[in-house]
Amino acid sequence: MLTTNSLAEERAALDDKLSNRYIELDPAGYFLIYVDREAGLICAKHYSNLINDKGLACDPETGEPLPCNVKVERAPTAVFTGRTAKELCIKIFEETKPCPLSYLDHAAYLGREFVRAEIALLNDQDYVQD
Repeated sequence: MLTTNSLAEERAALDDKLSNRYIELDPAGYFLIYVDREAGLICAKHYSNLINDKGLACDPETGEPLPCNVKVERAPTAVFTGRTAKELCIKIFEETKPCPLSYLDHAAYLGREFVRAEIALLNDQDYVQD
């Protein structure tokens, strides 16, 4: 019989495994998501990128691959904010023309992350983007 704790651990392990799967990068760009506690907002900075022939995200200005483990100073193409995950999704997916993403799996990922950020904001918890 599974206890609530073991069920939660099992699901966390599944999500960790799924987080490490291969995904194709969206050529329309990527988002860095964070919480602005003082303003009570979920924030998402959008950055453009190019995908090279090896499938790596590259800086459109230099053509160089963007490192994953080193902070790179780039200006976002747009900054989106919302009080809820739904409000933020509507701003990005419905009101912004053209939509700043092109893959459905990317949209689903953002929706999940915005909900996680909203929960963290409401519960005064840290939020770390997956």
